[in-house]
Amino acid sequence: MRAADVAQLGQIAAGYGSRERFLTELTLDPPDATSGRAGADLKDEDYTVLSTIHSAKGQEWRIVRILNVVDGCIPSDRATSTSEEIEEERRLLYVAMTRAKDELDLIVPHRFFTHQQAKLGDRHVYATRSRFIPDSILGSFTTRNWRDQTDSQFEAAGRKARPSVDVAASLMRMWR
Repeated sequence: MRAADVAQLGQIAAGYGSRERFLTELTLDPPDATSGRAGADLKDEDYTVLSTIHSAKGQEWRIVRILNVVDGCIPSDRATSTSEEIEEERRLLYVAMTRAKDELDLIVPHRFFTHQQAKLGDRHVYATRSRFIPDSILGSFTTRNWRDQTDSQFEAAGRKARPSVDVAASLMRMWR
């Protein structure tokens, strides 16, 4: 069974110019190994598939959620020195978006936690939606805010919004 994995690895490696490049790509985008498929196949709805944008090419899923659709991530801040790099980043986002059959979610966080901001006060930086999703096409998307959804769900259930949680008591109950 592992012989097929080794053969696939050899075939993939042949497409790279150097061992360094191959190992870098392998680390970011591991091949689909048969040894990872234990048991009977499940329906797509029964599990979540985690994929990099690079490995999504040629794949299709019912629901696709793309995380961190913000400048600095998409496009990567390491790939914006030339117009060709920016266009490649745009193409990668397009590839990722077109993998969705029924539902596409572009996740745009409002801010990121960071370790480098301690001297400057709060330990976060604000995010900016990717330049590849300009205001002119926002009408094509349904915009949802997590806070608005959770508040309306609690109000619909007859409870006040933003319930308080006693974290210490919950942890104590969990460890008893």
